[in-house]
This record gives sequence, structure tokens and C-alpha cells, in this order.
Amino acid sequence: MSATSIQFAPLLPWLAIVFLATLALVAFLPGIWFQARGTGWRMLAVAAILAALANPSLVEEEHDPLKDVAVIVVDDTPSQGIGERRARMAEALEKIREELGKHGDTLEVREITLHHKSIAAADEGTRAVDPLTRLLADVPPRRLAGVLMLTDGQIHDIPDNAEGAGLPGPVHVLLTGDRDEQDRRLVVTRAPSYGIVGDPLSITVHVEDQGAEPGGHAKIELRFPDGTVRNFVAEIGKDTEIPLTLEHAGPTILELSVDGGPNELTMANNRAVVEVNGVRDRLRVLLVSGEPHAGERTWRNLLKSDPSVDLVHFTILRPPEKQDGTPIRELSLISFPTRELFEVKLHEFDLVIFDRYRRRGVLPPVYLQNIVDYVMAGGALLEAVGPTFASPYSIYRTPLGGALPGEPTGEVIERGYKPVVTETGNRHPVTADLPGSGKDGAEPAWGRWFRQIDVQVRRGQVLMDGADGRPLVILDRIGLGRVAQINSDHIWLWARGFEGGGPQAELLRRMAHWLMQEPDLEEDAIAATVEGDKLVIERRSVEPDEWPIEVQTPDGETLTVGLTETRPGRYEATLPVEQAGLYRVSDGINVAMAAVGALNPLEWADVRTSETVPAPLAEATRGSVNWLADGLPQIRRTPPERNPSGRGWIGLVANGDYLVTGVRQIPALPAWLALMLALGLAVIAWRREGQ
Repeated sequence: MSATSIQFAPLLPWLAIVFLATLALVAFLPGIWFQARGTGWRMLAVAAILAALANPSLVEEEHDPLKDVAVIVVDDTPSQGIGERRARMAEALEKIREELGKHGDTLEVREITLHHKSIAAADEGTRAVDPLTRLLADVPPRRLAGVLMLTDGQIHDIPDNAEGAGLPGPVHVLLTGDRDEQDRRLVVTRAPSYGIVGDPLSITVHVEDQGAEPGGHAKIELRFPDGTVRNFVAEIGKDTEIPLTLEHAGPTILELSVDGGPNELTMANNRAVVEVNGVRDRLRVLLVSGEPHAGERTWRNLLKSDPSVDLVHFTILRPPEKQDGTPIRELSLISFPTRELFEVKLHEFDLVIFDRYRRRGVLPPVYLQNIVDYVMAGGALLEAVGPTFASPYSIYRTPLGGALPGEPTGEVIERGYKPVVTETGNRHPVTADLPGSGKDGAEPAWGRWFRQIDVQVRRGQVLMDGADGRPLVILDRIGLGRVAQINSDHIWLWARGFEGGGPQAELLRRMAHWLMQEPDLEEDAIAATVEGDKLVIERRSVEPDEWPIEVQTPDGETLTVGLTETRPGRYEATLPVEQAGLYRVSDGINVAMAAVGALNPLEWADVRTSETVPAPLAEATRGSVNWLADGLPQIRRTPPERNPSGRGWIGLVANGDYLVTGVRQIPALPAWLALMLALGLAVIAWRREGQ
């Protein structure tokens, strides 16, 4: 393909040539006025000289036509899965590819698919302008034929000034949804990140009926991790307070859902997940010491060192049976408030500890029965026994014995030994991986104890053995509460650093948290956490098993996942996640939930098909907005000066751009030809004047 044009390379400046032409015209004016013969021929001779000074030439260019670029943008984000959108888009895409394929000699077709590369990207919504701009970075504006965008119209990166998007256009938007869609959405407007265990708190939610008439009511369901469900009624369009109370410390995942609207598009945005971290305001601990001994101060120092612990400590210094004639007014500053502690305010304590306590008549049997009732109702009891536990004055011979898992045999062992974690203890979170416990059967690195009270285990789990493999630490569940029994009063040796000491503080901390039913110390539990785009599942079990677990995805699908034992009592599995929402993990008994993605992702903020959102972009680029529900518009090639859209059709600009591959230049008026022409015309003018 070639093209020819005339170009000038003047031998004198154009201003000089214009001056000479003007001077010649002035000189010829008298001849023109009087119509003198030969004037016209003289003017032609001068014109030939001036044309020679302009130095014209013929330029012939070899052109290589360049294809225009048409871009197809395919919105494949999750909101496109609503209704018939994706099917309608696939049908239109096939027809567009077929139609544009007919112009393969003049049109280059590029495609870009919009999707979320990660779960977190759902919070950014549908981004179309930025990817499109990057795709067209190597395309000159004069080569862009146009953009065909298949989407539901919910594009979240269109700038406020659509002309600032920098797209030459035209951009034709093809909407995949239907007109006048309606959808109900649940929005969490305020949710606390933490709450005090036992104190009331609230979550504020807002129910929106998008596209529907305002007013009406909707039912909201609040689901707790244990499966408990509470129902509330919310007024649509107004904030609603959802009251709740946290029952334990640690994270609690709550699921909120609202019933669907009359013309519901999707239930994906009718649910929301809230994670609230429960913290204890103050731990109230009641410590009752039976008699002074070397380890009593250790207990007190341990509990008082924690600023979050409110400790109430009583020591029985003088039993009632002691009669030595001391005046009553000199016996004590205060009386032992037995009724206040063991009847009125007993249930206000989070943990009750008995340290070497024995029957002395200080606590009547009814108060000890109150402690048993307290444990059965969900309380926590820790019993650290001493030598009197094996005597007739043993606390086991009171109503409290019904709550203790170990029955004394009457034997007291007094020789050195090292506590050893049992096989069950290696799998239990209270004693698993205790510092210095020894790995793979190695001897523990901690110091020895020198006294142990022998017991017969009636129930519970033995986590540590002492002398001759006899039970040293026993944990048990009774009713709704829990009991721990330490069959020695020499744990204080670890705190004093005897023979290197031992993990006394860590052991008692874990034991106290297990007694108070902290989720992190549950021995049979399941947990699910999100790490990036992976769901990490961990199951803790004291009994060896590798049972598969079930995972329910946000869309209701149930998956079966096998677990692998990573260390004693710990089983793990990793599952890739592709959907945002709530994942439910269950082993048949325990249930755990994990929230994936943002609380209220932008992708699901408004799922209705919108023509108003992309309209400014289409208008700024001379494009159009069309509904595929009305059929795919006819696609035409249009010249650059014409409006690229009309009724029932959309246009892709035929720019006709090309690449110059060669140039040939030929003088149009060589000097010799101009001289001969000027002389010839002068001779003709002379002959005309001579006639």
C-alpha cells in the first residue's frame, strides 16, 4: 500500500518568496489595468521562477496498515454468580468473539478477566479500570477501536472524574443482570473487639432492603459456637441492638443472619461474622490453708504476683479444739467469715484452692457440701493435699470427698523422686511440653520432691506420676465443673529452685486456666484459624485417634478432611479456601468456626445490577451502556468522526492507522525545467508584445 503527496523545501525563506511575489504583482498592475499584451505570459514566467524557489517535490510513502485493538473485559467476580448473569455473559461472550473474528485482518482482540486473586481482595470490590489501563499501556490511543465490558455494573475503581481514567474509548458496557433487582443485606455497623466475661455487651446491626419499598421487619438469628441460637426482630432501615454476654475468655465467633427478602438475589450478604475476644476483668481466687508450712508462702506469692488476680487467703492458725487459756480478745483481729465465704459469696469466686486442709470443725459439713454444689454448677476446685490427707482427719472423709478423684490409701511416701509426665499427660495441654519434662522417655531435668500421699484413682485422668509410678496429679470433670488434685505438698521446692527447680508457675497457671474452662487448655477440642487463603484445622485429643472431620463451607457444601498427628495429642490439616464467609468445622462432638475475609466486603455491599455506576465512564469515552437482557447489540466498525453507538448497535472505531515502511522523493520542478519554462514563457510574452 502506497500514498503520494507534495512537499515543499523552499530555497529561500517563505517570507522572501511572498515578498518577491507581492513585488512582481505590483509591477504587473499597470499592465493588468491597461490590458497590455503579453502581461499574462510575463506573470506565468515569474510564477515559474517563484515555484522553482519553492522547490516542490513528489513524496511517495509505503504504508503497512496496523490493526486496531478491541478489548473484551470479562467480569468473573463472585457477584456474577447470581441468577443468570454468568450464563448470559458466557452466551454473549461467544457471540462477540465470533463477530470480532470476522474482522481478523483489521482488528486485534484482547481479553482480560476480572477475578479476585485472594479472599481479601473481595474487600476491594470489582476493579476494572486499573487492569484495563495496564492492559492498554502499549496501545497508542489512535489504535484503540473500543472496549466491550461484560459486567453487572458494580465497578468500584471508577474515579470521581471519569475523564481522569485516561481511556480513549469508546467503552461499551454490557450489563449481565436484570432491571429493578432487589436484595436484602445485613450490615454490622458496630461490633466490640473484646468484652468482659460475664458483663453485658451489644452488637449493632442494620438491615437494608435495597431496591424495595422502605419499612417492615425482619428476623435476625444469632448463633453461638456451641450451637445455641437466639432470635431478634429488627426494623428494616434502622439500627438494631443485639445484646449478648460472653461465657468464657478467649475468642468467640458469632454468626448473625437475617431471613431473605421477597425478591432476594443472594443470601451471601445476609450473613455476617463477628469475633469478640473475651477477657476476664479480675480472677477471684479463694485460698484456704489448713496449717502453716513451707509452701504456703509460695502459693500466696504466686497468686499475688498476678495483678489480674483478686486473692482471698485464710489460714487456720488456731483450731477450735485448742484450749490454752488465751483470752478470746487476743486470739485474732477478725473472725473467720465462714458463712460469708462459703454460702453467700461462694459462687462469685472463679477458683477455690484448699492447701493441706484437714477436718478441724472450722467448716461445718454443710459448707463443704456447698463447695461440692459450687463445682457441680460449673465451679473450679484445686486440692493440694498434705500428710493429714492420709489420716482420720482427712478432708476426703467429708462431703468434699465426693468431688475428689483420688481416694487416700493411708500411706505417706517420704523419699526423693522426680515427677514424671504420663503418656496421657504428654497429650494433655496442661502438662504437654512442660519445660524440662524430658523428650522421648528421657529423665526430667527438674528437681526432686520428697513427699507423696498415695491415692487410689476413682476417676479422672492422671497427668503426672510420682514415687514408684503412683498418681501425683489428677484432673477430673464433675457435673459442669472441674477438679484438680495434687497429691503432694512439695511443689514449692520447684519455686525455691531446689536442684534446679521446675516449672511450678507454668504448671499451676495451666491447671488454673483448665479448671476455669479456658478454650486454649481444653484437652478434647477442635480449632480453626485462617492463614492467608488457607484454613488451618487443629484437633486436640487425649485418646489417640485420627477420625476425619467435616468442614461446611459458606455455600453449604460439606467436605471431609483427614487429619495428621503432628505431635502427641495434636492433629492438623490444611484446607485451601476460595470463598469468603463462615467455615464450620466439626468432629462430631466439638464445633469450631472460622471467619474468612472481611466483615462486610465491598464485593457484596450492593449486588444489584447497576447502569448508573458505569454510566460516567461510558459517557466520558463516547461509549454506551446496554442490557444483555434486551439482546446483544449489533457490533459495527465506524469512522473516527462518527458517534460510535446508536439504537440497537455499538461501534468499534476504524482508525486506519499505519506504519511507514519506505519513502521515495522526486523533484516536481527541477531547476532546468523551471529555467526552460520561464525562458519559454518570456519569449512568448515578447512575441505577444511585438505583434
